Amino acid sequence: MICAAVCISLADVAEPISSLAQSPSASQAEEAIRIELNAAWQGGEKAGTKGPAEITLIDQAVLKLPADYFFVPKSEGTRIMRALGNTVIEKNFVGLIVGTKQADQWIVVTQYIREGYIKDDDAKDWNADELLQSLKDGTAQANKDRAARGFDELEVLGWVERPAYDSVTHRLVWSLLSKTKGEPDSAEMGVNYNTYALGRDGYFSLNLLTSSSRVGADKSVARELLASLTYNTGKGYEDFNASTDHIAEYGLPRWSVAWWRRSSACWR
Repeated sequence: MICAAVCISLADVAEPISSLAQSPSASQAEEAIRIELNAAWQGGEKAGTKGPAEITLIDQAVLKLPADYFFVPKSEGTRIMRALGNTVIEKNFVGLIVGTKQADQWIVVTQYIREGYIKDDDAKDWNADELLQSLKDGTAQANKDRAARGFDELEVLGWVERPAYDSVTHRLVWSLLSKTKGEPDSAEMGVNYNTYALGRDGYFSLNLLTSSSRVGADKSVARELLASLTYNTGKGYEDFNASTDHIAEYGLPRWSVAWWRRSSACWR
């Protein structure tokens, strides 16, 4: 997961970079990272779109990007994510959304997972405690992959917000608090504030990456963006055709665990 520790201001891309400035004794490797991150943000600024605007999300949906938000497309967003030390699953990645206000310190990772139609009929039987334990177990398994790739291992601490599924809009929200293994409990914690919009062929994931001290203020961003996403005609959840369409292997609760296991191995 990314703990969004830089001030992201696309109006002045030097702002986030200056906060990462190295001491004169910084190693060549650290300097190379700084230079690449600077170049990645500059590329994102040039290629991106500032709200208010309508953003086409591949062949599936439209996002009405609010004012003071900035959308970075796939290629440039991938470069930024990698410069921040993350792995990107390119077939799923759509782009990044950042805030342009001086105080904004969040990133929203936008993905579309073409996994098929996800049945939600078992959502009414959702057991949040069982799901949390499954997510912790999934993180333990994902840590093996993280360690093999040189990333710090993660520890899931608990819910920031328990899962809530709206069966009318087919939107799902849940949020986890986590930290790097070995860090003291007093350290700043990372937060993945996960929102999903289910569709006919798969789902959009809008994952707000922030910190424990800022999630109270930042979570409204994730909910606003989720509400601003509209599937194209024929692509919505209600357009499902049982005789022709692919159905995902998992129902909603089991799918949530599988998704977290994959994503926690990629982002920090």
